[in-house]
Order: sequence, then structure tokens, then C-alpha cells
Amino acid sequence: NPGDVEEVYLGERGVLSAVGPCRIVVDMTSSRPSLALTIAAMAAQRGMESLDAPVSGGVMGARDATLAIMVGGRRETFEEVLPLLERMGKAIAFMGGPGAGQHTKIANQILVAGTIIGVCESLLYAVKQGLDQQAVIDVVGKGFASSALFNILGPKIAQGDFSPGFFVEHFIKDMGIALAEAESAELSLPGLALVHQLYVAVKAQGNGRSGHQALYLALKSMSDIK
Repeated sequence: NPGDVEEVYLGERGVLSAVGPCRIVVDMTSSRPSLALTIAAMAAQRGMESLDAPVSGGVMGARDATLAIMVGGRRETFEEVLPLLERMGKAIAFMGGPGAGQHTKIANQILVAGTIIGVCESLLYAVKQGLDQQAVIDVVGKGFASSALFNILGPKIAQGDFSPGFFVEHFIKDMGIALAEAESAELSLPGLALVHQLYVAVKAQGNGRSGHQALYLALKSMSDIK
């Protein structure tokens, strides 16, 4: 959470208070763009460089070193750190100054929110109509409606597997950051707001530590499907 990041970097015993040869810090959490700006400013005061470099790709991407990494900061610093990032990811992009990486991750999470409700509603409709969910995934997942979320999380839903690759409570945090940034920019994102509220219900039902495919469970409950 942003509070944890702030404590780790800016706290009394935080990274930026350390005495030593450190020149560059790279924050790879998903956090507030404004906090990335603060960390960059405080690092500069200490003669250090800071990059915000959140990732997408989940546990599988981390394990296989295929993460998408979106980076904000100084380009020269990005170029210096790039060989290290290439050990973790396949799609690595410099997005702009401090905070730009976090803004890009917000855009990513907005897209995930809109996609995952479609995944869950599609499979809920399929089961209600007596279709085999995996058979639906096998054909729809190869057509125009195909997405990584459908092809990866769909089979988990079909198997009743709601174990976490990414916690519901962490996704709620990310969506909350996105909604706050959108409000600050006077931007209306009603789809995101709806999905955020549905995930709050998922957590209230005791699934905060489940995978974010557990949205299916809340939607299933709303339709009283056994």
C-alpha cells in the first residue's frame, strides 16, 4: 500500500535516510503518482535518482521473467537500469518523468477492471444457459473477444479455483488510487467505479485474500446461482 511505500522510502529508518553509496532507487510497487514525485524529489535532495517502475503480468510474469514494466523518471537513469529490468521483463517502456510509470499502471488497472467483469459475466451467462464453461472458453478465447484474462482466469473460474495470483484487496487498493486520480483530473470513470464497488462486496463476503477472479462469486451470489 502507499503508506508502506512511504514508510520504506521516507520513514525515519527508510531507504533515503541510509548512509552509503546508493545512487539509484527503483520502486516497483503500484502506488500513487504523487508519492512517486515526492520520492523523486527527496532522492534528488540526497544526490540520488529515483524511478517508479510498476509491473503487470502477475505471478506467472514474475516467475517467467516476462513482466511488462512501465517506468517514470529520468531517461538517462532508465537507460542505466534497463539491463537489470530486462532480467525481469520482456515489455519495458520509458513513459516519461517521475510518476509516469504509476499513471501507466493506473491505465493498466482500469483496463483490467473493465475486462474482468466481462470475463465473469460471460461465464456466468454460459453456466446459466447450461453450457460447459471450458468449452465456451476454448472457442471464444480464440476469437475477437479473446484476452489474456479470459484465457488465464477463465479456466480457473470454470474449475472453481479462486486462489490468488493477485489479491482482491490489492486490486481494491489499485482501483481506489485510480478513482482518486481520476477525480483529481475531473475525469468520470463510471465503469471503474462500478467494478470497484463490486470488489468491495467480494471482500465483504470474506474473499479479500482470494484471486481477483473471485468477482465471479459475488456476481453469482447476486443472481442466486447455486
